[in-house]
Amino acid sequence: MSFLVPTLYLLSAVLFILGLKGLTRVKSARRGNALASLAMLIAVLATLVEMGVVNYTFILIGLAVGGLVGAVAAVKVEMTSMPEMVALFNGSGGGASALVASSVLWGSVIEPGSGQTAVAVLAHAPGVTTVLSMLIGALTLSGSVVAYAKLAGKMSGNPILLPGRHVLNGLLLAGSLGLGVWAMFSVSDPATLSMVAVLVLVLSLILGVMLVIPIGGADMPVVISLLNSYSGLAASATGFVLQNNVLIISGALVGASGLILTQIMCVAMNRTLANVLFGGFGMEADAGATSGAAAEYGVVRSFSAEEAALVLENAESVMFVPGYGLAVAQAQHAVRELANQMEKRGTKVAYAIHPVAGRMPGHMNVLLAEADVPYEQLLEMDNANPEFRNTDVAIIVGANDVVNPAAEKAPGSPIYGMPVLEVWNAATVIMIKRSLSPGFAGIKNELFEYENTMMLFEDAKKAVQGIVTEMKEL
Repeated sequence: MSFLVPTLYLLSAVLFILGLKGLTRVKSARRGNALASLAMLIAVLATLVEMGVVNYTFILIGLAVGGLVGAVAAVKVEMTSMPEMVALFNGSGGGASALVASSVLWGSVIEPGSGQTAVAVLAHAPGVTTVLSMLIGALTLSGSVVAYAKLAGKMSGNPILLPGRHVLNGLLLAGSLGLGVWAMFSVSDPATLSMVAVLVLVLSLILGVMLVIPIGGADMPVVISLLNSYSGLAASATGFVLQNNVLIISGALVGASGLILTQIMCVAMNRTLANVLFGGFGMEADAGATSGAAAEYGVVRSFSAEEAALVLENAESVMFVPGYGLAVAQAQHAVRELANQMEKRGTKVAYAIHPVAGRMPGHMNVLLAEADVPYEQLLEMDNANPEFRNTDVAIIVGANDVVNPAAEKAPGSPIYGMPVLEVWNAATVIMIKRSLSPGFAGIKNELFEYENTMMLFEDAKKAVQGIVTEMKEL
């Protein structure tokens, strides 16, 4: 039986890797998710076998409570709220890691006066990784809660720039690490050790808040993927604390994939990670900015749903470009209905997906999948851009900066160099947007003034439904 647990852990690690690979493509995403879930189940069972005699009462209670929360969230949470839920899941993972590391530390406290340090007590738990698990896990928890609050509108999405914040963050980080290392290598008194551990957790929680509040709501795709990476790093550190190989491997996979995804998001926004974390960029437009933006424009042609339907009537190819406005309006089903109407007329339909359209990586893919959009019709940016020149109509539903020509044609613009969807190359562009308000960059979108652009000022869902109604009457 000695080989059973290592074998199960190895099988679990392989399934985690295969599951992660499956998540890289829409076609195999469900299979990948199922494999990763199976891997987790095997890892949990192997851990219970390794522990031997355990109290299953609390384990069963935890399974029941966690399963109930997960089931309710899966059924009740709207697709537009997925970014918020992902943020909370990231925080839960970080918090769990911090609590496990803390429990190992506190559970190993020895009797006063023995003269042993925490490291001597934790012979099976490396002191450095215990501190890192507590630090990274706690800051992931509090940072994720702030990200959730910004995404859910429970606090302003604008950057909150406190004076001297960089110095304060540095002091908080140094204080957390310093106290943790001191406790692990020098403290032998149990009461002092417990007090220092609590202080490390508190400082780390404050650090997590301080790291996220300066970041604007529009930068949340980067923040969520980075916090996801943090949760993986915390789990991997906890694996070293517990000397659990599968936790080390799975945590490392999450940490590495999160960092890679973060880099992809930064490239897609033409930003560096340092600029996202420290730049205070990503402010949301307020009423003043909206009116000011409207004053910047010259000739902007406004059209009705009927006129848009007349243009679509003779189109041989249509490319939908979804954005966060589609998510807010829950317009994915209406878009799918319009696509069905077009396909019945023999029109070729596709969807161009920008990496940072929405409020989390893959947000648009998830929404369109909910509306049963065939994955074969989803085109990544690099594949979609060459197709726009052969597209009769590009329909932009709630996107803004990801289709702004300034990214390619306006040196000096805040988004110059940012990869965008080249929708202006289509014969006709139908831009569905509530107003002329700017996107996260807070700048003018000259696409609104292009001669081949038709502006349809309306809620995304109502606008698309209006076009569908008109199409049925033609």
